[in-house]
Amino acid sequence: MATFDAHPEVPPKDASTVILIRDSASGPEVFLLRRVGGMAFAGGMTVFPGGGVDPQDADADVAWSGPPVSWWAERFGVDEGRAKALVCAAVRETFEECGVLLAGPTADTVVADTAGYAQARKQLEARELSFSEFLARENLVLRADLLRPWANWITPVGEGRRYDTRFFVAAAPAGQIADGETSEAAEVTWQTPAQAVTDWIEGRTMLLPPTWSQLSSIGEYDTVADVLAAEPEIPVILPTLYQEEDGSWQVRFPGQEPYYAAGAHPWGER
Repeated sequence: MATFDAHPEVPPKDASTVILIRDSASGPEVFLLRRVGGMAFAGGMTVFPGGGVDPQDADADVAWSGPPVSWWAERFGVDEGRAKALVCAAVRETFEECGVLLAGPTADTVVADTAGYAQARKQLEARELSFSEFLARENLVLRADLLRPWANWITPVGEGRRYDTRFFVAAAPAGQIADGETSEAAEVTWQTPAQAVTDWIEGRTMLLPPTWSQLSSIGEYDTVADVLAAEPEIPVILPTLYQEEDGSWQVRFPGQEPYYAAGAHPWGER
């Protein structure tokens, strides 16, 4: 059994991913998007909204409501500069990828309709406008208190593109509509974790281990309130790629047994 180290020199870049949740008659649902097939990273995979931290996220001068940056730094085990960038990236990427904006005109409100910010959203995605400029122009307060830290996964050594991703959870704000109006999404959906995993087992979607793992953890809760009240431990998870005797590549990670028992497909040709 060989390990995979074609690109051992590639350092991981910081990234933020947000698991948007809402209540339903069947329990919490999560918002998922299927990435465009030709994308360089995770093309065709079903994922949560998120993306890499932008250099401007670290320098963002924004009105802030919620736990101080020092609290986020402690929870994620990083310095305050990285913590601020991760939270700003989480809110920015969620807005860019699905139109949900975790910000409001005051420290205890959230915008009810983001349709009026459609042009700004396009500018943000094209990096023609910084997130701090957008919030300042619209007199909006970043609602860090609507986010909860959830997990930390790092792309395996050997991949050509690697990310040190912090996962957050957040309840979808009332009145806002999550959509797929982004160049990165082929389709979007709301599903319970169980439905999402069933689609994967039956071959209709593709889930990478971090996505499957978060679906499994969210599926343990009965309501959105229960999810938001949880305070999970956040170990750093760095999976390992290895090659089976048949030549297929697999990934080893904590709690992997149910993933492969459910019929996970090989990691892919390398």
